Amino acid sequence: MNQKVIGIPIVIMIIIIGAYIGITPSENTEISKIEEKTEFMNSSELIQTNVESLFNVMAYENDFEMINGEKIWRNVYYELDESKLDIYQDLKNNKKSAVVFPIFTAAAYSEPGFYTFYRGECDQEFHGVLFREDDCLTVKIDEEYNPGFTSSANGLQVLSLLGYDVITDITIHQNPNVLAQYEKIILLHNEYVTSVEFDAIISHPNVIYLYPNALYAEIDFDEDLWEISLVRGHNYPEITIRNGFDWKFDNSIEEYDVTCNDMKFSKIYNGWMLNCYPENVLHKTKELLAQIRDF
Repeated sequence: MNQKVIGIPIVIMIIIIGAYIGITPSENTEISKIEEKTEFMNSSELIQTNVESLFNVMAYENDFEMINGEKIWRNVYYELDESKLDIYQDLKNNKKSAVVFPIFTAAAYSEPGFYTFYRGECDQEFHGVLFREDDCLTVKIDEEYNPGFTSSANGLQVLSLLGYDVITDITIHQNPNVLAQYEKIILLHNEYVTSVEFDAIISHPNVIYLYPNALYAEIDFDEDLWEISLVRGHNYPEITIRNGFDWKFDNSIEEYDVTCNDMKFSKIYNGWMLNCYPENVLHKTKELLAQIRDF
């Protein structure tokens, strides 16, 4: 069995700043094994933005683009604001809880990958290389990911800062019984999962499906080659197939609501589902963070 460690650079800052209120990710997870990377400690390049948030929102000074005259940061990193420690104390995790970082989904969205196939570009040149269908539907898992919008970067950082343990899809696939250690499991945008992970999650009695489109497509995880392959779902292998597990609680239609103006949870048999994609609002909405804590 290939025992690789997955590094996630943005969590370095979470570990360091989290010490202000005694919060660190579990030492038993892949996340906690990350070695510090000096590039994230360069204060001359990392600056505080004016993004409205419950946290200090940091970014590298050159990592932005101008859209309609507005500076839009490509990647942001969250720190605790020392003036709001009372707020964090009230919102921090108060149960044995785990957030599942969607590493399989991060891999699926890499290029060339599943979405190269979905766009019909696998039989075309991609960065000067011609890819066949099989090349796009099997993706190597990198040893390090810098999560983005599709892999819940904001949700991962914020919930880590508030004291939630972080585990990955790989953790659950290799040891599905690990979920029994937790009173509450919080899914992010875990769109691509193995059948082992799917069964483990839907069997847990208290799951917060925080991002719509979770548990959408079935993949195979080859632990020897350290790669994933699409098995079923997302219109594959037949165009009529949507959810790869035929899961009746699939709420993927709601993932396109990113404003969350009418945000609410609905109850299903083993937890709660949010009706919008909260990546842009989670870091600034006390009510939502309080609900997540209380479930």
